[in-house]
Amino acid sequence: MKTQRILLFLLIAMTLAVTSCRSRTDKSEGSVVLSVSHFNGLPVSVSATNGPFQIDQVTLRNFFKDPAVLSPLGHQLEGIELRNYEITYRRRDNGTRTPPPSVQGIFGLVEPLGTLDLFNLPFLTSDQTGNQPLKDLINLGRDTETGTSVITLDVTLRFFGRTLSGDDIASEPATFTIEVTR
Repeated sequence: MKTQRILLFLLIAMTLAVTSCRSRTDKSEGSVVLSVSHFNGLPVSVSATNGPFQIDQVTLRNFFKDPAVLSPLGHQLEGIELRNYEITYRRRDNGTRTPPPSVQGIFGLVEPLGTLDLFNLPFLTSDQTGNQPLKDLINLGRDTETGTSVITLDVTLRFFGRTLSGDDIASEPATFTIEVTR
């Protein structure tokens, strides 16, 4: 009987440990989370023939996984050095062809419990406009796959960095939708 109680107690303890994982804060190493906290100047539609294709302002925020940490004092090594960001695309219309993903180098330091503003952040480059389906839109005025003159895309950004103490950090994806015309 005592053995059954111990096994039951261990089973309950393991269940609590597994279910108490916080998916947002337990995905990356370290004791901090990098978050895209604000977009300013998001385009709703762009012309594939006119650049630059930029977001006016993106704000990144560095906060502690442990909500009890209220001050960065003693935690200076939890600053996040940005390394790069990834841009991926997904069709929102009937098309299946998407622009190729892009990884862009970036630098900056997001202090513990601090923010960093990035200005004029590119989200479409010549690598995307020079490939299908945007190439068809520029050259022919329509997407040859769908026959439409507008391509609707979800644009997803994800930022990568490393804390000063050496832990790799990645933000959760941040997505917005644009319509691309000729």
